[in-house]
Amino acid sequence: MKATQKLHDIGQSLWIDDITRDMLDSGRLQRYIDELSVTGLTSNPTIFEKAVAKSAWYDDAIRKLVKSGLTGEALFFELALDDLKRAADLFLPVHKRTASVDGWVSLEVSPLLAYDTKATIAEAKRLYDRAGKPNLFIKIPGTKEGLPAIEESIFAGVSVNVTLLFSSNDYLAAADAYMKGLERRIAAGLSPDVRSVASVFISRWDRAITEKVSERLRDKLGIAVAKQAYRAYRELLDSDRWQRLENLGARPQRLLFASTSTKDPKLPDTMYITALAAPNTVNTMPDETLLAFADHGTVGSLVTADGGDSAKVLGEFGSAGIDIDALGRQLQVDGAKAFVKSWQDLLKSIDGKSKALQ
Repeated sequence: MKATQKLHDIGQSLWIDDITRDMLDSGRLQRYIDELSVTGLTSNPTIFEKAVAKSAWYDDAIRKLVKSGLTGEALFFELALDDLKRAADLFLPVHKRTASVDGWVSLEVSPLLAYDTKATIAEAKRLYDRAGKPNLFIKIPGTKEGLPAIEESIFAGVSVNVTLLFSSNDYLAAADAYMKGLERRIAAGLSPDVRSVASVFISRWDRAITEKVSERLRDKLGIAVAKQAYRAYRELLDSDRWQRLENLGARPQRLLFASTSTKDPKLPDTMYITALAAPNTVNTMPDETLLAFADHGTVGSLVTADGGDSAKVLGEFGSAGIDIDALGRQLQVDGAKAFVKSWQDLLKSIDGKSKALQ
């Protein structure tokens, strides 16, 4: 049995963090579903920028869209929605089989809106309605300005993938926004069955402090943060507030581990996947990590509901002079900036392709 199947069997969903037209046209995504237990998909501006800039897969579509008068963001969202609607159809059997717990795909609002609440709300509704798929998440960043947009989107019935979370505090803020949206729906006589995931980024923690700690502590921070977030997740699901919502028909906002590919070539390429085997969560990973895990990955001890040794490990980082809270805030700011840069690069690539193909 492949390690991917074992991970699936313990209750963790494996999602692919990639989307290209080639994946769809070649049948590669369908093979991942059939052979590697992949049950969902995430995307972001960086993924699309690479696909558009470094391949000819989108040239025909860009040529047609330019002729119809589309440019810039409008053109991009046509390309992205075409891909994600096709992917959503591939995952629809999973979505139905799991009673809509799994089988999701994700589309991100423009990163330029990360600190604009009203514009994010409007764009989330527009994209969700435009897609018209029951298994599509709209990705909204868990920034201070993004949190009320998450609440409002959930209240409006828009399924949300909360992105750019880095700590258990970030996760709890996102969960609070989700529950507020559900509570408002109940008060308004609406169904609280609106789905969401909360995406906590892992490997960027380790990359940020590699040169600031001793060899003994390197590459341990991200896993400790993830385990702490899992503890917060399990505690929230046991809370009276959540139990009341669940009794009225709500379903949990699942914790998702993102950025789980190793950046240091000296590390095992499946390190974060093996370390973060946790029931009732999602792990989204790029192709190379998925294939590596299917080939030689192992499923070891499961993450425990109490977070295991995470408190002890985080204490050691504190003693080494690492301010975890401050670093988490900085990582979110840096992550938002990185997505903006990728977005700008994406639009430049689309503009360049559009001109070259006319």
